[in-house]
Amino acid sequence: MTSVEQPLNPQFFALQEALAGKYSLEAELGRGGMGIVYLAQEVQLDRPVALKVLPQEFSSQADLRQRFLREARTAAKLSHPNIIPIFAVDEVGEFVYFAMAYVAGETLGRRVQHRGPLPPSEGARILKEIGWALAYAHSQGVIHRDVKPDNILLEEETGRALVADFGIAGLLEGAAATGVGEIIGTAEFMSPEQARGQGVDARSDTYSMGVVGFYALSGKLPFHDESVAEVLRQHREDPPPPLKTVAPHVPSRLARCVDRCLAKEPGARFETAAAFSEAVDAAMRERRDVPLPVRIFMNDPVDLPGDGAAYFVFSIAMATPALFLGLEQPGASSLVAAFAAIYGSFVLAPPLALATHRIRRLLASGHTQADLLAGLRTEVERRREELAHSHGVEPSTAEKAAFRVAAVAGGGLVAGFAALFGLLPFTDAWAFILPGSVLAGAISLAVGTTHRARRIDQKAERRFKFWKGRFAKWLFKLAGIGLKQKALPMRPTHRPTELQIGFAVDALYEQLPKATRSGLGDVPSVARHLEADAQKLRQTLEMLNDAHAAALAAGDEIPADLRDARQTTEKHLAEAVASLETIRLGLLRLTTGAGTVESLTTDLAAAADVGDQVDRLMAGMADVELLLRPT
Repeated sequence: MTSVEQPLNPQFFALQEALAGKYSLEAELGRGGMGIVYLAQEVQLDRPVALKVLPQEFSSQADLRQRFLREARTAAKLSHPNIIPIFAVDEVGEFVYFAMAYVAGETLGRRVQHRGPLPPSEGARILKEIGWALAYAHSQGVIHRDVKPDNILLEEETGRALVADFGIAGLLEGAAATGVGEIIGTAEFMSPEQARGQGVDARSDTYSMGVVGFYALSGKLPFHDESVAEVLRQHREDPPPPLKTVAPHVPSRLARCVDRCLAKEPGARFETAAAFSEAVDAAMRERRDVPLPVRIFMNDPVDLPGDGAAYFVFSIAMATPALFLGLEQPGASSLVAAFAAIYGSFVLAPPLALATHRIRRLLASGHTQADLLAGLRTEVERRREELAHSHGVEPSTAEKAAFRVAAVAGGGLVAGFAALFGLLPFTDAWAFILPGSVLAGAISLAVGTTHRARRIDQKAERRFKFWKGRFAKWLFKLAGIGLKQKALPMRPTHRPTELQIGFAVDALYEQLPKATRSGLGDVPSVARHLEADAQKLRQTLEMLNDAHAAALAAGDEIPADLRDARQTTEKHLAEAVASLETIRLGLLRLTTGAGTVESLTTDLAAAADVGDQVDRLMAGMADVELLLRPT
């Protein structure tokens, strides 16, 4: 439903004569396999509409004429905010047409062609809306069968996605209308079962929706060839590339949602389009506003991990004289060692002390390393999204050329030093080659690094990697010595559920009288144990989900061990979080006078049993880790 006008043809005038008094045609908007779309004005209601008309060469064929009418009437029954509504279905003389709402905007296909891949946040929103539309259609017994970017309209004013053209849809209960053996759809977006000419169900639309998501987020198709037959073969037989391999800026959880849609076997995809929309929503839900204390920590100008490259260069510059001193005077090794110790204390001690102080302040505010990582992850993913939108994902021609020149200059330097040390013949030419290599290498490296910095925020990436590492974990332990953790009220932030409930347990426990607390024992310790178990299970589940998605993307059969481990981990994670929730409710009853110490003690014993079960499960995960290793 774009406003792109096409040259008028004789049918335009014949149709206008037939529809005179009902519709006033203005322009041809586009053509599809089953019709021509015109922009028109409905006379009686004085509103713009889009008329889809079966071409005259087809309307003369009774079977095509009846199919067109049947499918238009099927689509007219659908009423949903993300489906373009059909107002009327009619026949006038030799013409068969239906009138639908005119949407000012552009198709998703045109948007990607003209402006490149969608940012992940916008792409996720559009995919959710497509999923909602298809879920509603499926609930009404309708399969679209031709989900593709050109059938998805983006409203100009709101950006809302609307699914159009159920023109080849068929009722589930009337499968004979498009029976087995008949291939209907657009090759690049067809499901494997469609490509085989088999009967299809709602999961076929889910596959096509996955191809749409792949294209919208990466600007590329998972399968493409000049031959339609080859594209169909690829859909039937070849594993699609994981989305992250062609669009690394897309958040991992969102990419896994798209990859799961592209599984060859219908049973391995999302069971419903609604389930897909929910998964996409969950994948993006973590990208929320970062709490103030975490933001302050992240924005602090003292940044050891982020400025690590500068520290490194400074260290080399300062250490070089001492190194030459040690080489020239072997007896000066003790002097060199003393200089290194003093230098290390002078350069590293202040930023480490400041970092420890900042961590302690963060811990005192009630936040943890997990909160910091969540905030940094959000920052990194948003930055990746912004840079990919502004400068693209792939290196530019200038960047590639600059690093090639730098590599050649590096080769010249190596050869020059080899000549200086007698490994190569030394000639007067080296007097020009060496300085030229240094100059060319420095300039090309500067140009290449500048271009790369436009695509990748290397400082942010280094910070995230540092604070995720073991040294950062040790710093948090060091900074937390002697510090009593502040309990925060449970609120809807980006924290995992177990941490939210754990903080609420701490707050409720502190409200109890001292005598009651002594009778209960160390409740916070039990809560910490369950929190740690839940986080371990969540990390394991994340690894299992990655392995599951990789197997689906490769078209491999899911190993029974992997499937069982995933289900077991999900079950124990739910039990651990439920145990925490039971403790919270027990404490809440105690604080209001509705509970007893005895009942809460029973709950604590049950929670301890759950913790023991999780410990045994994690101890037996060695086999799963072997399963997850690449072969």
